[in-house]
Amino acid sequence: MFAEIITIGDELLIGQVTDTNSAWMGRELNKVGIEVIRVVSVRDRADEIIEAVDASMKRANIVLVTGGLGPTKDDITKQTLCKYFGTRLIFSEAVFENVKRVLAGKIPMNALNKSQAMVPEDCIVINNRVGSASVSWFEKDGKVLVSMPGVPQEMTTVMSEEVIPRLCAKFRTDAIVHRTFTVQNYPESVLAEKLESWEMALPACLKLAYLPKPGLIRLRLTGRGQNRSEVEACVNTESAKLEAILGEDILDEEDTPIEILIGELLKKKNLTLSTAESCTGGSIAARITSVAGSSEYFKGSIVAYANEVKTELLGVSMETLEKRGAVSEETVIEMVKGAMKALKTDCAVATSGIAGPSGGTEEKPVGTVWIAAAYKNEIRTMKQDTDRGREMNVERAGNNAFLLLLDLLK
Repeated sequence: MFAEIITIGDELLIGQVTDTNSAWMGRELNKVGIEVIRVVSVRDRADEIIEAVDASMKRANIVLVTGGLGPTKDDITKQTLCKYFGTRLIFSEAVFENVKRVLAGKIPMNALNKSQAMVPEDCIVINNRVGSASVSWFEKDGKVLVSMPGVPQEMTTVMSEEVIPRLCAKFRTDAIVHRTFTVQNYPESVLAEKLESWEMALPACLKLAYLPKPGLIRLRLTGRGQNRSEVEACVNTESAKLEAILGEDILDEEDTPIEILIGELLKKKNLTLSTAESCTGGSIAARITSVAGSSEYFKGSIVAYANEVKTELLGVSMETLEKRGAVSEETVIEMVKGAMKALKTDCAVATSGIAGPSGGTEEKPVGTVWIAAAYKNEIRTMKQDTDRGREMNVERAGNNAFLLLLDLLK
């Protein structure tokens, strides 16, 4: 069963708002056997919306539309869909009651808000319990188009509570089973070469995808078929073969973020962690504290961007900075020791480098990052020396710091 997503709004196309709705819908639909085959973003222009809707209705069984349902003049989705489906807008008392309930005590009722109760006549109208914009469910030639609000909280609520259950009741869907492996120590091309024979022999119901991240690669094995137990058995068989090929280079089989893996290991061993960060600017600490319950093992971070902070708070010697420089193995070793001492932790990671886009030299070009991880008296270091742009340099340094620590803790 195939679906297409159409997101409507000028703000999406000029980069003012990021489309998080499509990614969420793709994940949730996949869980129930509905595969999203295309995502299209269009401006708030009637002709462009109609063109996109018509193309999607020809290709897919299900078309999900978000955005353009507000009360202002630039929100034209309802009127445009009425034109496409040959119907008109009518006033709905049931929807108006819901609008009054949602806005009560928050926003005064005016003509614009009342207009939210105007809905297409020839469709199933689904009330939105967390917003004033209702959902319109159209059917044509055995296919379904659902128009939903673009506000993420409203969209996820109506999708979870109303749209997905109704789609499952209407359509027979295949079982889709994913298994995602996080792999370390391989460039993508080298990994593909190593897995070539196994990949070529995969059954027709399985597909392998390579999903590189800075310093890591995720392998997603996807099985599809009408019988879930048979698909799961096939995925399990091939997963065992993959594990035999890659062994300990597989970090995880559930697509778990590495910061969660670190946290679980620290809790299991009853250890504490701190960070000393220069070029990563606290982003490693932010990733650690993004995990609920991280206060059980994370003590804190010292963001030592300036050399005086390295010396005064982390105890890095001026001699090391003068002779070796801030971006050096010796400096990150002293930083990681300083973090453990200052914050009284069992483990620490440290980074110092040149994230870019400027600041590099011939000896230490942009992208050069020294990383250290420590566990009690043992310290490991690595030099990261490929420039992939500032954001990716920072993310990669964080991943490499986690990988060093993970290796120490095993």
